[in-house]
Amino acid sequence: MTRVTLEAVNALGASEFRAAFGGVYEHSPWVAERTHASRPFPSVTTLAQAMAGAVAAASDADKLALLRAHPDLAGKAALAGELTAASTAEQAGAGLDRLTREEMDRFRAANRAYAERFGFPFIIAVRHWGKAHVLAAYARRLANDRDQELRAALAEVDKIAFLRLLDLVEPAPTGRLTTHVLDTAQGRPAAGVPVELHRIGADGARLRIKSGRTNSDGRLDAPALAAGEMIAGRYEFVFGAGEYFLAAGLPTAAPAFLDRVPIAFAIANPEAHYHVPLLLSPWSFSTYRGS
Repeated sequence: MTRVTLEAVNALGASEFRAAFGGVYEHSPWVAERTHASRPFPSVTTLAQAMAGAVAAASDADKLALLRAHPDLAGKAALAGELTAASTAEQAGAGLDRLTREEMDRFRAANRAYAERFGFPFIIAVRHWGKAHVLAAYARRLANDRDQELRAALAEVDKIAFLRLLDLVEPAPTGRLTTHVLDTAQGRPAAGVPVELHRIGADGARLRIKSGRTNSDGRLDAPALAAGEMIAGRYEFVFGAGEYFLAAGLPTAAPAFLDRVPIAFAIANPEAHYHVPLLLSPWSFSTYRGS
């Protein structure tokens, strides 16, 4: 799919804007209509925030209608092929079009229990989840009271909208992915650590997209991903810890307790900075999302 630029988005008239983005919120073009006046948008993030703001400012009746416009997950509309193209792709990406009979029965029971409790369909941004994740979310959210669940469902609707906007609009070139490896055994940056970056497909397939070595400061000489390379999805860094330990003269077992250290993570917003540090010793490692 060819995405439009932010410049082109900001040049759209009201009717063109509605036509382009009226389907971002499921069967609810009024969200786009109420967002157009907030132009210009310097990023997809600000566009998404403006649309989410239009929903937040809407009446309770409009919010409830928006939730009820969503289809059940793996429900009758999906089986009949009556979903929007976006919903079809999202549910398929989570494997909901390939359920066993037992899984289908579990989804039907969960949909029925949820609708009876709250009066609208269960909604979750399924694109980067799997069947087990979705079923786990059903179980947790059924324990919410109605006000809690209204907020939770609307938050998921906003996540879905952001992902759909990323399909339609080129992100601003502000995002980047970086890493920093620190040798906690010696209290210094880890220089010369081999680093690979893999993109993980919806089917679990791994594609190596970058490789390099850390410099004297324990960092790569350039971002692992920058600007147009940033794509929302799942990734994995793999660090050659065993090779580094040997080169650094650190004692290890044979075979080494840690050799190749994988860190799996996800990029939700390609316009943001994602920093994935590694704190490393021959016997342990840790990470977190840095800044």
